[in-house]
Amino acid sequence: MRFGRPAAALLALFALAGTTGCGRVAEPDVVLWHAYRGAEAEALVEVVHAFEERHPEVVVEVVPVPYQAYANKLTSGVPRGNGPDVFLFAQERIGAWADAGILHALEPTQHRAVLEALPGGVVDACRYDGELWGLPVATKTTALFYRSDRLDELGAEPPETTDDLVALAARFTDASAGRFGLVYPVGDFYFHSGWFFGFGGTLSDADGTPRLDAPSNANSFAFVADLLNERRVVPRDCDYGVAKDLFARGDALFAVNGPWFLGELGDDVPFGVVPLPRISATNTPASPFVTVESVLVSSQAARSPEALAAATLLADFIAGPESSVIRAERGGQVVADRTAALSAREPAASAAFGAAAAAGTPMPNAPEMTAIWEPLNRALDQTLRGSRTAEAALVDADADLRRALAPPPPPTSPLPYEVAFGLVLVAAAGLAVRRSRRTALLARMRTSRLAYLYVAPAAIASGLLIFLPFIVGASLSLYAHEQGEFSFVGFANFLNILLARDFGLTHPQSFYFTLVVTVAWTAANVVLHVSIGLALALALRDSWVRLRGVYRVLLIVPWAVPNYITALIWKSMFNFSFGSINGVLRWLGATPVDWFSKWSTAFAANVATNTWLGFPFMMVVSLGALQSIPRDLEDAAEVDGASRWQRFRHITLPLLRPALVPAVVLGTVWTFNMFNIIYLVSGGGPDASTDILITEAYRWAFERGERYGYAAAYGVLIFGVLLIYTWATSGRRATELTDG
Repeated sequence: MRFGRPAAALLALFALAGTTGCGRVAEPDVVLWHAYRGAEAEALVEVVHAFEERHPEVVVEVVPVPYQAYANKLTSGVPRGNGPDVFLFAQERIGAWADAGILHALEPTQHRAVLEALPGGVVDACRYDGELWGLPVATKTTALFYRSDRLDELGAEPPETTDDLVALAARFTDASAGRFGLVYPVGDFYFHSGWFFGFGGTLSDADGTPRLDAPSNANSFAFVADLLNERRVVPRDCDYGVAKDLFARGDALFAVNGPWFLGELGDDVPFGVVPLPRISATNTPASPFVTVESVLVSSQAARSPEALAAATLLADFIAGPESSVIRAERGGQVVADRTAALSAREPAASAAFGAAAAAGTPMPNAPEMTAIWEPLNRALDQTLRGSRTAEAALVDADADLRRALAPPPPPTSPLPYEVAFGLVLVAAAGLAVRRSRRTALLARMRTSRLAYLYVAPAAIASGLLIFLPFIVGASLSLYAHEQGEFSFVGFANFLNILLARDFGLTHPQSFYFTLVVTVAWTAANVVLHVSIGLALALALRDSWVRLRGVYRVLLIVPWAVPNYITALIWKSMFNFSFGSINGVLRWLGATPVDWFSKWSTAFAANVATNTWLGFPFMMVVSLGALQSIPRDLEDAAEVDGASRWQRFRHITLPLLRPALVPAVVLGTVWTFNMFNIIYLVSGGGPDASTDILITEAYRWAFERGERYGYAAAYGVLIFGVLLIYTWATSGRRATELTDG
């Protein structure tokens, strides 16, 4: 059994005090992070158990981390001592993390036995700037899975060329029956990379400078666009989950996926694996990205010689032969140790992935790699939707990459800012003293000491959890980040944003375009939340309504469900090929809608999802306020001849306003910063046009070259917009109360 650090420490204290009969519970010596799932995760736990049996003096805590948040947690956690000592990750980020001081360089002589058993190519993938930063444990690339039973029904063999693949996929496809010849996350460049490099694509010039608009890069985009839009052998909106479900139930003939897919398919699924077919147009093999899964030691492990020694020992064991056999047999991994690979649970699949890796393109580990994914995915999406030609989309992608890799603003002296900030503090202190004297504040505080004592815990908690992080974030907006180093740049980030130096005013990624979208998003949602919530409250307030309590409970459920779960459910409902909304449209004889292909429909999908989430809150607030309104007032107005609308407008609504206005202000702030819905439903698409300010800030921090200062400046501007809105609404509310 594993315990977290706090639990382990607490149990150890109890043991030392003699208050329990448990044995000694040790603080973990090494914390290991991974993002494995299924059989791979189980195999890793078995490896750790084997390590602890051989090294009982070392206690290992295994922490699974969701893949989507994995890299970001490492980047932000390790420098602050909140990350792992050892972790498993692909070699693609070695360069960026080495430059940022997140990794601890390994001494090859300490791992000679392990390194001698590994192919030189995979070891070289873990080298950067002349140093060894990781030990290879597995190679991962994509290959072609096929349903052997469906292929037998067609009387065919696995395809050797893309022409064969397309022909077989077309024979199998029957969109009306939900059957498709080929499935994979078609808009994800990682899964597309096999076609990209097979068609002669390149990500850099001859001198190694990143470049995305090389003439040969467009060919593979056009190939996939033909599969999706003309031949229609690939379903629209095909993400990883859809591809997995279709293949598992036999409604897909082929799937492009990696070795992790082996552990996700049940034993009742008959399948085979072969390398991706040869590209017919170029007569060259498909060459997917090859990542070398590596065990890395973080700089956090160097906190003491003992911790570093334990971390190094664990890393060596995980990459060693005993671990490789366990991971190959139990986890189905394509291990880097080719001798151990003979023990693979699926030897034929392991051999196929080994052949695919031999023909693949090693993923570069240069720091620039972290910035290519967003522009390439956007260019691929534009091509597949038909909104841009492949050539034009790649030109825009290259421009986006240049902006993401642009050097930070030049450093400047912080002295003028420090002097100005000091003068502001002195002036503020003077005003506070003057005001306290005028209002006899100190005397009032002395007479209310007990009251201040009661609110002190809340004030301290707010200061530590709200105000202090805000001050740190606001301070960060005055800095630029590059390769782990922060430099003071003053207001340069704000000037770049507000003067639209990076983008034109109408560009979807400009601050002003995104601000307009954010305001429209907020206004549409709040209007719908209040309208629907108030209408339902009015319908349910009368005691004669039968099952009123049941309706109230059912209508509050959307608000009780975590919003990210709701977002994922609604995203699947908007799926073009398999979503229930388009299913209803087809049943009614209407044309299905490609919801995420245009701004209007993607925006509507986001609003519909958030409306479902938000109206229950307004309904509860309105119901509570309606209970306090005397019905005698409405009855008297009805006797005087007032219509239903007149009674609502002149009696009910004014009396509801004191409760609704604070709820509307709170709902506006929530909606303005509703990250999950935008990020999970539309993903900001198409072309980042449905992103709001908070998702733009996230992308600048984690998807566009780790420009943390730029993202922090976005955060400060968001705070400023909401502060002005809150001040304006509070002032108007105070005026209304005074006039009343």
